[in-house]
Amino acid sequence: MKNIFKAEITEELIDRINRLNPDTQPIWGKMKVDQMLAHCAVAYEMAFTDKHPKPNALMRFLLKTFVKNGVVNEKPYPRNARTAPVFIISDRRDFEREKNQLITYLRKTQKFGEDHFEGKESPSFGPMTAQEWNNLFYKHLDHHLTQFGV
Repeated sequence: MKNIFKAEITEELIDRINRLNPDTQPIWGKMKVDQMLAHCAVAYEMAFTDKHPKPNALMRFLLKTFVKNGVVNEKPYPRNARTAPVFIISDRRDFEREKNQLITYLRKTQKFGEDHFEGKESPSFGPMTAQEWNNLFYKHLDHHLTQFGV
């Protein structure tokens, strides 16, 4: 898995994002490109903000026990996999604003680096290693950029 904390990988992802435009169509799935960008930003919002409520103790236990490994391992996501409700973006968004926000989160993640993420708590999965954070961020974004052909 590529290391999102390395500047060259961050720039590679940003280059892929910059190849998108408001009319880019998905190869699979139902999301529009603006919704996909907003959807991808949710993972970063959960890492950097309190915008999304923390799941209750039972839900956290279930997520950590049954979902975490599939999210943080290196196995690619299957097409059309189910997503958590917090990641569902049903309304249309401003393409440029969502694109710029996602790029800002990527640069912030890379600047903070691995040390910042080592042991950092995920609202859903509890404390995670920097490698788990890397896999979560990179795998998810790569999946959706591939979905949109970039």
